[in-house]
Order: sequence, then structure tokens, then C-alpha cells
Amino acid sequence: MSPPTNKKETQAFLGAVRFWRMHIPNYSLIVSPLYHVTRKKNDFKWGPEQQQAFEQIKREIVHAVALRPVRTGPHVKNVLCITVRENGPTWSLWQKAPGKTQGRPLSFWSK
Repeated sequence: MSPPTNKKETQAFLGAVRFWRMHIPNYSLIVSPLYHVTRKKNDFKWGPEQQQAFEQIKREIVHAVALRPVRTGPHVKNVLCITVRENGPTWSLWQKAPGKTQGRPLSFWSK
């Protein structure tokens, strides 16, 4: 897939990959350089930062996390992890089943 050559193509690409936002940690941080070139006040200029974001989000989609359904029960632990960064807040929701050492991701969100 070749990189977008104008704002409209960039917007179309972002629309196509938006589905994966719940499956990719820090999605909005990764694609923020792409959103930057779509703003009305900005001229379209595809630079190294945009190319890196474009390549990274494609790699992330290939390795996207398979989210699990929410389980309920008295021994199931749900953990909400929140991080506030310069670019905005992010959170992830994890679930740890009894007898398991690692949690499984249920959802990711970033602004």
C-alpha cells in the first residue's frame, strides 16, 4: 500500500484503519502525525514523521491484539489502567481470571 498523496486520501486511510483503534494500544498517539496533515489550517506535507506513522500503524494492524469477551464472576478481576500523557489520556481494560498470572485485554482507548 502506497502512502496517501493528499488530505482526502489521508482521511480515507484514517477512516479505514479507525476500526482497529480498540485493538491497538496508543492508537491515537501513533496516528497523530497523520491527523496533523488533514487539518484545514495545515497544508498537506507528507514528511518522515507521517511516513513513520503510516508504516507503524500498518505493522500494528498486522499484530493487533485479539480482544476477549468480558467474563463475570466473584473471582474475576477487572483492571482499568489509565495513563495521562502530553498528547492526551489513554486507558486499557484488562481481565484476570482465577489461577491465571497474566490478564487479557478487553479494550484500549486513546484520545
